[in-house]
Amino acid sequence: MGTVGGMDVGPAELLIVLVIALVLFGGKKLPELARSIGQARNEFEKGSRGEKEDPAPAEAPALVEASAPAGTADQA
Repeated sequence: MGTVGGMDVGPAELLIVLVIALVLFGGKKLPELARSIGQARNEFEKGSRGEKEDPAPAEAPALVEASAPAGTADQA
C-alpha cells in the first residue's frame, strides 16, 4: 500500500492500528477524534501556505466604573 519510515504498511497493519484505536478510544469517540484531526490538519495547511483567517472583530468589553462603598468616600 505505502511506505512509512522505510516500512511497508499494508491493509493488515492498518486494520491492527484501527482495532487498537477502537479499543483505546471507544466507538463513540473515534468520529470526534477523526474530525478534530482533520480540522487541525486543515489549519496547519492554511498556516503553512501563509493564508490568514480574518477573525471577526471582537467587541471591547464595556468598562464599568466601580463606585466606592458608602462611608468610605474622602471627606474634605
